[in-house]
Amino acid sequence: MNINVEKIIEVMTTYLKEYSPKVIAALLVLVIGKIIARKIANLISKLLKRNKVDITLIGFLESIIYYTLLIIVVIAAAGQLGINTTSFLTIVGAAGLAVGLALKDTLSNFASGVMLILFAPFRVGDAVNAGGVGGKVEKITVFNTIIHTPDNQKVIVPNSNITSGVITNITANPTRRVDLSVGIGYGDSIPKAKDILNRIVKEDKRILPDPAPTIAVSELGSSSVNFVIRPWVKKENYWDVYFSLTEKIKITFDEEGVSIPYPQTDVHLFQEGKKES
Repeated sequence: MNINVEKIIEVMTTYLKEYSPKVIAALLVLVIGKIIARKIANLISKLLKRNKVDITLIGFLESIIYYTLLIIVVIAAAGQLGINTTSFLTIVGAAGLAVGLALKDTLSNFASGVMLILFAPFRVGDAVNAGGVGGKVEKITVFNTIIHTPDNQKVIVPNSNITSGVITNITANPTRRVDLSVGIGYGDSIPKAKDILNRIVKEDKRILPDPAPTIAVSELGSSSVNFVIRPWVKKENYWDVYFSLTEKIKITFDEEGVSIPYPQTDVHLFQEGKKES
């Protein structure tokens, strides 16, 4: 079979003359457009940081803006090559639908991540109970949230698990109420125990005067008269005050002769008389 080299060279030359300018134009659009998209995204990020917008929201918006602009740039470059952009968008849309159906769980996490970032029920650094996990929020992404538990475990929670359940932001407010309960014996003096509890609470400078602490008899239990002690503290002092008060109450009650009873059962034994023979 004879190969007409001259014919091949002629066809290649014709194609190069016809399509080289389009290819060069498409590459220029792609390269320059990508640079411009990155600069616009960075500029918006700087403006948001200047206005003290949450850092998580800034990163999310920056990514969305950049990739949206990048898609526009790719479509523009395709147009320079002479590709029918309408048909191109139709193909991309059909492919996107197929990918969406295949990755519905991932997209659910993405949608949940958008909700968490936009509505901000919690922020990085907050202590939360969310998605069945309790701990400090280390990072929020569009797909999952990373939580550090009090025993130093790193837990990665899918965002859809968080938004589908109850979210408790423990440190959302600047103050928290410490809830303690202690019982005294029925033979002990209620006024004396109440005075001791009031004194212990007043001596702790970490306890806030407003709202005023609540110290009251809450229950006449089966083996004890139960008090509730409910002082208010700054959120960062919660556990220190909780543990400190618990220890102080026990030590002071022992020193003052106030008993803290524990559940007990009295067993009475009766011996039946011997039957006469």
